[in-house]
Amino acid sequence: MKHKTAFSISALCLFTAFLLSMSLRLESSEALAERISPDILRFHVLADSDSSEDQRLKLGVRDLVIDYIRPLLGDEASKEETVALVSSRQQEIESLAHDYLLSQGKDCPVSLTLTRDYFPTKAYGDLVFPCGTYDTARLTIGSGRGHNWWCVLYPPLCYTDPINAIVPEGSKNRLKKAVDQQDYLALLPRGEEDEKQQGDENPPAAEIRFFFLDMLKGASS
Repeated sequence: MKHKTAFSISALCLFTAFLLSMSLRLESSEALAERISPDILRFHVLADSDSSEDQRLKLGVRDLVIDYIRPLLGDEASKEETVALVSSRQQEIESLAHDYLLSQGKDCPVSLTLTRDYFPTKAYGDLVFPCGTYDTARLTIGSGRGHNWWCVLYPPLCYTDPINAIVPEGSKNRLKKAVDQQDYLALLPRGEEDEKQQGDENPPAAEIRFFFLDMLKGASS
């Protein structure tokens, strides 16, 4: 009986420590997003519904808009210039998307707004952007209740072919110059390991996890 009680207490403590660790990780990711967000513009496309047809149309709209914006921006546009272009071409972009939908037999409104949205953690090529709130060019198709798609419009990391998605060195260098060096390293897949090698560890969380793991093993033996 005592062993079962000890095991239950240990399991509860381990679970609590796990939740604490996840909470700290989330806070760290959101703090990183808050630091880098002034230099980032996301692109968010919301489908009308989750039907296979509306999801297909969402991707078609995505391709058209990205292909329309990319040559207008060129390779050297700043975030401010990107925002200004999206704002000044709002009606053209909405019309482009709406005309495409009509050509596919769907008549529904399309709206483009510059706003701020919360995004989950997402990888673009070999960069991983943390969850958090970012400036966003949001394109809503119809009700906007379907599964959505997003990318980074500035620096230009939007791809219509995710299989061959490779971050251009120019975009990576632009981002590297804009944000703090440690923040840039944290965006790389091995960013956390690099930071640990430079002394940015979090020993308390690791000690809690292994301490309760030892307790759990001991109680169950």
